[in-house]
Formats: sequence, C-alpha cells, structure tokens
Amino acid sequence: MELKITVTSQELVKPSSRNLNHLPCHHLSFLDQLAPPIFMPFLFFYHNKTNLSDKERSDHIKSSLSEILNLFYPLAGRIKNPGDVVVCNDMGVSFVEAKADCNMSQILVNPNPNELNKFLPFKFHEASDVPLRVQVTFFECGGLALGVGLSHKLCDALSGLMFIKSWAAFARGDSNEIITPSFDLDKMFPSCDMENLNMATGITKENVVTKRFVFLKSSVESLRERFSGNKKICATRVEALSVFIWSRFMASTNQDDKTGKIYTLIHPVNLRRQADPYIPDNMFGNIMRFSVTVPKTIINEHDEEKASLVEQMREEIRKIDAVYVKKLQEDNRGHLEFLSKQASGFVNGEIVSFSFTSLCKFPVYEADFGWGKPFWVASARMSYKNLVAFIDTKEGDGIEAWINLDQNDMSRFEADEELLRYVSSNPCVIVSAS
Repeated sequence: MELKITVTSQELVKPSSRNLNHLPCHHLSFLDQLAPPIFMPFLFFYHNKTNLSDKERSDHIKSSLSEILNLFYPLAGRIKNPGDVVVCNDMGVSFVEAKADCNMSQILVNPNPNELNKFLPFKFHEASDVPLRVQVTFFECGGLALGVGLSHKLCDALSGLMFIKSWAAFARGDSNEIITPSFDLDKMFPSCDMENLNMATGITKENVVTKRFVFLKSSVESLRERFSGNKKICATRVEALSVFIWSRFMASTNQDDKTGKIYTLIHPVNLRRQADPYIPDNMFGNIMRFSVTVPKTIINEHDEEKASLVEQMREEIRKIDAVYVKKLQEDNRGHLEFLSKQASGFVNGEIVSFSFTSLCKFPVYEADFGWGKPFWVASARMSYKNLVAFIDTKEGDGIEAWINLDQNDMSRFEADEELLRYVSSNPCVIVSAS
C-alpha cells in the first residue's frame, strides 16, 4: 500500500518577539562553510496521549516554536547566497500540517525508509535559503509524526538536537532544560573564500536505495567481541558495526584491490572536547570534522584484520586533537587543499568512500513536547551513496543502521549471508503503550 499524505496547511512561523535586539546578520564560520548544502532529517513519532484535538496539538507546537525562535533567531532568517551569511530578518520557519490516510501502526509494521520522506517537508538534497522546515502529520488513530529539517549549513547534529531539546523543553514548560545558544563560532573559525570548492560533491538524486537494518544488543556485543583482537583492544559499538558493514559491502559487491581504487572509511569527529580550551556546549554550528581511514588491505574474512582496521580507524580519529583544531583555526588553506584533492578523486572515480554518521548516545529520545517522549525516532532516505546513519533503538541497547547504497549494490548487500546472521532487515517497530 502506498502511503498517501495530504497537506492541509502551510505557513511561516515567526519569532514571537519581533523586535528583539539581536544581530542583523549571523556570519557562518569556516566549519559551517564546509558543510554540505543539505537538510539534516529528524523524524519523531508520538502516541496520542492527550485529550487534545489535532488543531490544539498543532497550535501547541507552533506557539512553542515561535517562542524558542527568540533564542535561536538565525533559524528564522534566510541564508544569503553565496551562503556565508544568514540575514536575521525574522521571516519565519516553514511549517506544514498534513494528514496521513492510515493509522500509525500500518507504517510501523514494515517501515519503508524510502516512504518516510513524505513526513519531511523538504527534499534532502535541495537545501534552500530557509534554514528550518517543520512538518506535523496526523494519523487517523490520533498519533502524530514530527518531521524537522535543519540546514546543515548552520549546524551539525549535536547543535540541531540542542535546538530540538530546548524547543521541546519550552513546549512542556521545563525552563531548566532550555539552552541559551551562542552564535560566535565565526570568531573562533573565521570564514574564508570558498569559491573553488564544491561542497555538494557526492550528492546524487538517482538510484539510491535506503534500507533499515536492526542490530539487537546480542549481535552488537558479538561483533564487538569478534573485532577486539583477542581482547587487545575493546571495539566500541560504532567501530565494530562500521567495520562489519563496510567489510560486508566490499565482499557482497565483489570489490577488490585490483582496480587501483582507494577505499576510505569516513567518520565525523566532534571538535568540542578536542579543542584547547574546550568549545562551550552551547556553541551553535558545525563543530566537527571528518577522520578518513584508508584500509591498509582489502579485508578478507579474518577477524584479526577487522580488529586491525578498528585500531587504524581509532588512530585516525585520535589525530583530530587540539593541535589539529588549532591548525584549522590558523591555516584553513591547507585543509581546503586536502578537501579539494579528496573531492577530485571522488569525482574521477579514484576514491570509493564509505561514510558513517552516528546519533548513538545523542538525546534523540528526549524530545517530549508535553505528551511523552517519542516511541520511535527515524531517519530517512538520503541522497548520498555509501552512507550509513546509526541511531540507538529506543531501549538504547541495540542500533538501527540506515544504509544508503546504489540500487544494484543494495540488492547484493542485503542478500549477504554473513550480514543476515547479525541483522533483522527492516523489522517492525515494537510499539509499547508506555
């Protein structure tokens, strides 16, 4: 059954206090400039635990959004082309209200990541001058889906969740949980001329298929143990799953090292605690860079090699330290040259990159707008090949891997016998009444 969503209203939600003495412009930092021109998708599903009507719940979300935009005022502005300034003109956030022609349970029995994008009011790869888009979709059963799209040009996932957490706290009347953001990242990482670097490299609109694979706690722990090199190291959950998924991709798609291609594993690294002194937790922006691991050999079936790759990945991540951050601040030209070479290799087909991003241990399940925490937080189809997004299961002990691959690669990957020993492919979401 194809999911049908009907838009019932569209409007702009503006900050409630229009004459606040905020700066007329928010200057993007060098790190913001390096972010791709995409929306980051957050999708929350809620039971109907109130006696409120759909309109009352929608009004509650809108009014709290209007209030929290007084603090996060650049999100109500417009990104000025060529994209290094946000004009803080309070034009407002795009807000869509919609209805689904089914009960929420019908979505959850066999959630289709490629259909879930209908709950989001944007196309992933078409980030415009509007920094924030929101969609509230009501189901026939009374449940609702809240889709939030934040422009990656303004922030990373941690800053995005700081906004969502503060918005939800205001909505439920918990002022102690509201964070007052700082928009001074450009003073730490001043912007520069980026004319010759295309940050949209890697975005594709065709033939990308997204599948959701669930690793239960037992599978995660088993893989951690397998790839810990006879207890020489202790692989983290994300390290173990990254190596496992990449190795199964390589095996199932018959990749080998005879082509002369360079294979890379890419992981985002939070710079907040790497900097000296620490970057404050309330700093808003893209406060991260990527570690790039080039495996020394194409992995075969030996667990020792996978453990070695875990160590190699960890070593690359360790290189992003206080010295690295200081160099970024003092000499961004060298970093731009490195990125330009990477982009050129990718475009020419010389580099095959596999990217991982993780929301594990992030407070995604804390978004309570006054009617309880979400019972499921989902991702969506993304316009990047070879991209994996990790999200904790609600219980926090398993991991959902949302994997975006070329259509042909996916058909081979999802049939891989070794993979299937460890995952449930797109199982139903377990819904409890709590």
